[in-house]
Amino acid sequence: MLEATSRFETNEGQKYLVQLCKHFAHKIDVDQVGDRGELRFSCGTGFLAASTEGLDIRVRSPDDRSLGETKAVIESHLLRFAFREPFGALLWTPAA
Repeated sequence: MLEATSRFETNEGQKYLVQLCKHFAHKIDVDQVGDRGELRFSCGTGFLAASTEGLDIRVRSPDDRSLGETKAVIESHLLRFAFREPFGALLWTPAA
């Protein structure tokens, strides 16, 4: 399995975690408890962790194509929800 991580710096990490989980729950399996969320797409799994400093995102997929797809779907929705934030694309780092 391949993994990548990113951090969305914001004071609204919990708000965006809840928005993402509620939105995706209409289409995929989602678990959200407190400041943690898990999004299970057909292409991979996203793990969200909210704090007062931001939203940490980790994605896991079986191959490069699926990893890219998982990152893209989470990122595009987050940036749509966070349109008021002064932020562009997320910077992804391969997980160690």
